[in-house]
Amino acid sequence: MRRALVTGGAGFIGSHVVDALLSNGWHVDVIDSFDPFYDPAIKHRNIAAHRDHPHYTLYSVDIRDQQAIRAVPGDFDAVVHLAARAGVRPSIADPTTYQDVNVDGTQNLLEFARQRQVPQFVFASSSSVYGVNPRVPWSEEDHVLAPISPYASTKVSGELLGHVYSHLYGLRFVALRFFTVYGERQRPDLAIHKFAQQMRYGQPIPVFGDGSTRRDYTHVSDIVRGILAALDYSGSPYEVINLGNSQTVSLTEMISTLEDVLGIPARRELLPPQPGDVPQTWAHLGKANRLLAFRPQVEFHDGCAAFVGWLRQQPQPVVQAKR
Repeated sequence: MRRALVTGGAGFIGSHVVDALLSNGWHVDVIDSFDPFYDPAIKHRNIAAHRDHPHYTLYSVDIRDQQAIRAVPGDFDAVVHLAARAGVRPSIADPTTYQDVNVDGTQNLLEFARQRQVPQFVFASSSSVYGVNPRVPWSEEDHVLAPISPYASTKVSGELLGHVYSHLYGLRFVALRFFTVYGERQRPDLAIHKFAQQMRYGQPIPVFGDGSTRRDYTHVSDIVRGILAALDYSGSPYEVINLGNSQTVSLTEMISTLEDVLGIPARRELLPPQPGDVPQTWAHLGKANRLLAFRPQVEFHDGCAAFVGWLRQQPQPVVQAKR
């Protein structure tokens, strides 16, 4: 039985990854700090089905706590490092915390992997590292990165730390640049979740700019498929790979899709563009297809419909994320 250490394993993406690993016969150890950035009760609901699984172990640990990480017992076949302080806009208000969690925390996990001789390290990076790069779709072969938020800069730092550990210690490091992940269990501060809730309760939704910004929305099930493929990747010691849908959706189109699947018209509150936001994200998936046989399977409308079906089954009201 293979064994994985998953950081952030009680969160949105992490809990789905744990679902998949347990279903595929892995033993899974999870590290999560249950940070109050949003209601920890949401995370506890995410993992309710995991707690009694015989091959699941949970550690309530902050990745900044090196001693606590070292105390996690066992030999591991892989680390899936998803834990991070997330969000572009909040990082502008609190850059020091983002540096501490996302960079120092990643350093701690890499040290753990080095000391335990873990052969495979999968790191959750972000499309935000590309910044305002006008050359679209964004390719990993374009080494000119232009991050415009502290969050994005911490993800660049994580990728570079991984390169160092791969080069010096033989750790296989695969950085996956996620493009705007959405779906069931999505964090309440993210746009699709936040807008859907506001529409359901007759509240206006904040529209920053003219609605023309575009995002490469990727359903969480496609992201999980990419992560599982990365765990089996052995072609080279270090790689950076996009995981996206390679189909861009404008803010206006996203709102229209939510109106359709909810059956509710949106009340729009028009606001100025936000600092740190990029005009578009768009993933080139040639490398993901070539190295991981990755092809996204979920169309945006279908993914939104599945999300809304899940949302309607959740306890109400959902607590909004702290800013």
